[in-house]
Amino acid sequence: MRTKTLKKNKINVITLGCSKNVYDSEVLMGQLKASGKEVQHEAPKNDEGNIIVINTCGFINNAKEESINTILEYVDKKEQGIVDKVFVTGCLSERYRPDLEKEIPDVDRYFGTTELPLLLKALGADYKHELLGERLTTTPKNFAYLKIAEGCDRPCSFCAIPLMRGKHISQPIEKLVKEAEGLAAKGVKELILIAQDLTYYGLDLYKKRNLAELLENLVKVEGIEWIRLHYAFPSGFPMDVLDLMKREPKICNYIDIPLQHISDNILKSMRRGTTYEKTTRLLKDFREAVPGMAIRTTLIVGYPGETEEDFQILKNWVEEMRFERLGCFAYSHEENTHAYTLEDNVPEEVKQQRAAEIMDIQAQISWDLNQEKIGQTFRCIIDRKEGGYFIGRTEFDSPDVDNEVLIDATQYYLKTGDFATIKIIDATEFDLYGEPVQA
Repeated sequence: MRTKTLKKNKINVITLGCSKNVYDSEVLMGQLKASGKEVQHEAPKNDEGNIIVINTCGFINNAKEESINTILEYVDKKEQGIVDKVFVTGCLSERYRPDLEKEIPDVDRYFGTTELPLLLKALGADYKHELLGERLTTTPKNFAYLKIAEGCDRPCSFCAIPLMRGKHISQPIEKLVKEAEGLAAKGVKELILIAQDLTYYGLDLYKKRNLAELLENLVKVEGIEWIRLHYAFPSGFPMDVLDLMKREPKICNYIDIPLQHISDNILKSMRRGTTYEKTTRLLKDFREAVPGMAIRTTLIVGYPGETEEDFQILKNWVEEMRFERLGCFAYSHEENTHAYTLEDNVPEEVKQQRAAEIMDIQAQISWDLNQEKIGQTFRCIIDRKEGGYFIGRTEFDSPDVDNEVLIDATQYYLKTGDFATIKIIDATEFDLYGEPVQA
């Protein structure tokens, strides 16, 4: 029988999945710190603490496997006496709690996505309503995520997010402004707005799509210099946002708009509420309204019933549209979604081959676009120093998923968290190399 460790209680929060989970972990940690708890985020192996909270992802198969493997790793450490308690929260726990309780019973307790007060109680902390918007940020000091809404009302056939996150709930403008002011006071210069669907913002609270009004209030926050938009939906996009983006320098000329596919047959089955023609027109409107903007998208290949013809339509369209940023995923057959009733009839090796073909096309597009940047100068934010380089980003690049600008740290000194004017001197498919322009 194992014995309890003699460590002083230290809580280690481990985050898996998307930026929305990062935000949730930061809120949890802020609450724990306010209750006097010692808390850390993804601590090194030799200083992990004795209480583990795993914030899981349950979106697609790879993410679920990573979450389960992480749970099993810490349950094993509990058995060895390395840690005392293991708690599990997040999307996987919300979606599969009965199964997890049965299959991995040595976890001390499972919590859903809306059970923060219960999780805090289990950790010996009180939920403090007055801390709304306060977090212990885990990102580099210069940027932070701002979650403007929770849940999703969209009926996409392949997506399990509404099962895990519930219906769309917008946060009030005044609350978000206060949160932004608090982040700016801590040195945050870039806000990355996140939600399952930014374009739906305000419909529940204000009875209209109100993203533009929110942005007009956020740009007034002193200290915030960049505001970036993540996860927009192509149907019902509020075009007044583009007008604001064009005239307001604080709003990055960048948008992340997951389009998933373009064949009308697949879009209809996916229940996306749009067509090839409408989507293509929308993207052209984007580029006409904000010349030079960077459009990031994600695509799904291997969806049930995707034929070679459907895939060829998608390939041709990717070549035509020349997205600045693009990611591609193989379809994952998810229980309790509308698409789960369809036969998952595209073989896995075909899915992977199609994803690789799309990314090969995108690599060439990205190479071509990056070569055009050589000789140009950009205002960059410096995120970190890594190895022999300072790592920065332009306004056209989001952290972790997009291009980075590498500056030789043996030749130049830059301050992390600050902006710098960088001249691009070389480029690869997914990285830029630059040197500071002396003022």
